Amino acid sequence: MTASHLGERLSRGLSGVLAGGLVVLAIALCVAQWLAGTAGRPGPGLATVAGHGIAAATAVALQLVADRCRGRTAALASYAVVLLTACVLWFGWWA
Repeated sequence: MTASHLGERLSRGLSGVLAGGLVVLAIALCVAQWLAGTAGRPGPGLATVAGHGIAAATAVALQLVADRCRGRTAALASYAVVLLTACVLWFGWWA
C-alpha cells in the first residue's frame, strides 16, 4: 500500500465519520424539536433543524462521491465534507 493510497483511505474514513456525525446530529435535533413541541417549549427552531438536515444530506451525497470516485474528485469530496462539518459546528454551535 502506497502512502498516497493510505492518505486517501484515511481522508475518506474521516469524512465518512463526520458525515455520519452530521446525520446523528440532525436526527437529535429533530427529536429535540419534537420533544420541545410536545412540552410547549420553543426548541431549536425549524430553521436550525432544516439547516442541519440539509447539511447532513449534502455530506452524505459528498461522501458517496468520495467513496465511489478516485483521485482528485474523491479528495475534493472528502475535504468538502470536512469543511461542511466545520461550518455547521462553527455557525450552528460555537458562533
